[in-house]
Amino acid sequence: MSTPTTALPTTSSHGPRRRLQALSAAAVVGLALTLCTTTAPAHAAELVPQTDAEAEQFLDDRAAKDPSTLDRESVPEGISVEQAKKAVAKTDELTPADVEYAAAQEELPASGVPGNFYQTPDALPSEDGAVVKQAESEFYLDPVKLIKHDAKSTVFMYKTTDEKGQARAATATLLTPNGASGHAEDAVVISPGTQGIADKCAPSRQMGMGTEYEGISVASALAAKHPVVVVDYMGLGTEGAHHYVNRVEEGRSVLDAARAVQQLDGSEIDADTQLQLRGYSQGGHATTAALELQKEWAPELNVVSTSAGAVPTDLYKTVSGLSSVYTAFALYGVVGFAEQADIDLSEFLNEKGQKVVAETADKCTAQALLSTAFTDGKSLTKNGESFPEVIDEHFTDIVDRQRLGKAEVPDIPLLVNHSRLDDVISFDQGKELASTWCRAGHKVAFEDNLGPTHLGRV
Repeated sequence: MSTPTTALPTTSSHGPRRRLQALSAAAVVGLALTLCTTTAPAHAAELVPQTDAEAEQFLDDRAAKDPSTLDRESVPEGISVEQAKKAVAKTDELTPADVEYAAAQEELPASGVPGNFYQTPDALPSEDGAVVKQAESEFYLDPVKLIKHDAKSTVFMYKTTDEKGQARAATATLLTPNGASGHAEDAVVISPGTQGIADKCAPSRQMGMGTEYEGISVASALAAKHPVVVVDYMGLGTEGAHHYVNRVEEGRSVLDAARAVQQLDGSEIDADTQLQLRGYSQGGHATTAALELQKEWAPELNVVSTSAGAVPTDLYKTVSGLSSVYTAFALYGVVGFAEQADIDLSEFLNEKGQKVVAETADKCTAQALLSTAFTDGKSLTKNGESFPEVIDEHFTDIVDRQRLGKAEVPDIPLLVNHSRLDDVISFDQGKELASTWCRAGHKVAFEDNLGPTHLGRV
């Protein structure tokens, strides 16, 4: 493992600064006197959140940064400082720290996972959830790689099946808290929020680079001494397309990861371990999909509770309500819809639209949001159509297949949470999902809040 100093890139004079700016304010203070040393500070581990309150404070420190601190060296290439400041000022979805993380991400070293790990072998096992391979990995909370979590981290590949019935390889990460031994009574399975659709955006890759925004949630779960499984989803990291918010493929990715983790060398999770499924946004969609598919796909799994936040139960309604700040989310969806419908993008996108889609498809969430913020979808289509109109014309069937809240789910405690101020996924979608489950006789807790926009998670 390289030390922080030697890991810094040498190809750019401002690389170290970019990566330093991506630390939280608290971390910067803690590391200020040690930046010129050749070893990580002894107290770096103390910066890892140990409770939910500390995790929230970590996020608050990041969110509190002033947009005026952004400059050329802390903004990704190809995006102007003015554009970045405007995006941050107009939405709580992006903070200055998010912008700095996106800039730091451009110059990061390898994730620590072997370079050929994500290559799918010529033949896959016949059984869904079978382990294909595993490797040691790392989990950092910052892109300078100074705040390393002491949990044992293992990335693994497993076999699953896509919506068309084709065998696929997918990946996930098992994190085992320090000091745990023997059988795990409980484990948390996290379906991450929107990462992007490029392989480099897979959580298992980003956790090793310190750029995974779900890292704080993972650290919080580990603080409760639960093993944690973080799912990558089909096509993120591994070969083949990642079909953004595809109900079947997301749900199967979650369920088969929960099966596979029981077979890993060194895993403390077995068939008796009580599984808690958690997810927010795209992760809430994947978690809910897994619930709806469990009886048919993986009835043997011991799922005992679920938390699903800001669930996009109706993708047509979600896309119709998106402001131009979140054009990237619509573009991720359009790429996946066209792939599934076998429709060439040139049939409905103009030259500019095809160029923007190609660029966005190679960016992870924060950078994609920045680069497309305030882009009117109508300016990207051949006939000036809006994205909802494009869906009406080409993708109605595909979008309808992703609807949630209609299928049977296990009789377990269910938590749905949603911010009344969510400006990406309308509040009524979360409320209706909770009502649907309640009417079906389930034990449902619905928690609303006034968190800022789509970041209003609890």
